[in-house]
Amino acid sequence: MSFTTLPKIGMGTFRLKGNDAREAVKSALSLGYRHIDTAQMYENEAEVGDGITSSGIPRRDIFLTTKIWHDKLHASDLINSLQGSLARLKTDHVDLTLIHWPSPDDEVPMEEYLGALRDARREGLTEHIGISNFTCAQMDRAKEILGDTPILTNQVEVHPFLANRKVVEHAQKLGITVTGYMPLAVGKVMEDETLQRIASERNVTPAQIAIAWVASRGVVPIPSSTRPSHQKANLEALKIQLTEQEIRAIDALDRGERIANPDFAPDWD
Repeated sequence: MSFTTLPKIGMGTFRLKGNDAREAVKSALSLGYRHIDTAQMYENEAEVGDGITSSGIPRRDIFLTTKIWHDKLHASDLINSLQGSLARLKTDHVDLTLIHWPSPDDEVPMEEYLGALRDARREGLTEHIGISNFTCAQMDRAKEILGDTPILTNQVEVHPFLANRKVVEHAQKLGITVTGYMPLAVGKVMEDETLQRIASERNVTPAQIAIAWVASRGVVPIPSSTRPSHQKANLEALKIQLTEQEIRAIDALDRGERIANPDFAPDWD
């Protein structure tokens, strides 16, 4: 089965290592997830591959994403590093390959690494290509460079405390789907009074409310969890239809609180 769009929710694997990563992927797939997100930098591609293989779910039914780290952006390195990812993931292709971060200080020109990414797609190493942590101006440049080659997603941090509105709206205007990482703000959503209140009124968890809010904006959430009960709850959060009033209350929590902000990050919008 060839996916033309991103599944509505994914299982994130950031910070999952060894057997935890293996079991979490296997469990997510058994619960009905069909979108698994990893990256070279997570150092868990082999375990993610094991989890997929041992799940018994056919590879063609799974949407698999990985990301190229910023020390592998030179054209010659990029293709080699993606082939290494495929070997670790035990697959002949991924469904989506992202540039994990734009090249710090434009050390490698965007033309070079996006050109190499497009070549990887032509060679059948990846079905779709995309970007991650790109600003509005960088999305415009990427779109210009790639021309007719579609950018499937820009994966950025999105949660109730960082709505990332400017980037989300700009991506959507350009026809680029936004994938939202850290939708639970590394667990901080559990402690928020507004989210707790809405959750208790609906007899669900604050995490489910946060995921429902991300999804209500047309953003694909990729929460990470090792516990099957949490994975199941995250999946079920997609069924929650928030009212306009609830959405406004959650919108008001935006305080620009960015969790992923390394020293090589771009100048954020």
